[in-house]
Amino acid sequence: ETLRRFCYVLGLLCLKHSLMFFVTSASGRWDIPEFIGSLIVDEVQVGYCDSNIRRPELRQDWMRTFIKDDPQHLEWYVNKCIENQHFFRATIDNLMNRFKQSVHILQQMSGCEWDDETGESRGFNQYGYDGEDFIALDLQMLTWITPKPQAFITKLRWDTDKARLDDNKYFIHLYPDWLKKYVQYARSFLQRTGRITQPEIHTNVILGHENV
Repeated sequence: ETLRRFCYVLGLLCLKHSLMFFVTSASGRWDIPEFIGSLIVDEVQVGYCDSNIRRPELRQDWMRTFIKDDPQHLEWYVNKCIENQHFFRATIDNLMNRFKQSVHILQQMSGCEWDDETGESRGFNQYGYDGEDFIALDLQMLTWITPKPQAFITKLRWDTDKARLDDNKYFIHLYPDWLKKYVQYARSFLQRTGRITQPEIHTNVILGHENV
């Protein structure tokens, strides 16, 4: 545990940082919630929500301070958590009908990486289906790419939805700005208190909004 905290402190002081949303939605499984979402900053879980608790939980003291200073920020996550539960439920129903299967797991990983030294950032948004890569967004071309012939219908649908593609500019502009603020708050908290919490990270789980 001490080593893990030490590694996290080093992460706060390093030049490259990451903001990641992990979402897992399962159908036909009774051992996990139907929807699970996590917010990860520099490989540490900062926020969590699932279909049982309905409202995001903050897992870091510095994030609680951030939300206290900017309450509307939490409302964005509350709305996104609720919206994504509806989206993933509808998506899995769609895929079940398409592939004629009874048990499915749909996952999304989205967010950005930011280089503190060069100022460069890179966004990403990708989905996995039943443990395999399904579809990903090319943020340079604003088009969806997929290694799976089964996902071609999804690609065509998403590529023609220009409003939804425009929404993905979050990954180019908004998320890097958030990440910079998160890192600033985390560093400030560490400097003031000399401590940081380190909860368990569940990287099989959080927030997406594309429509299959």
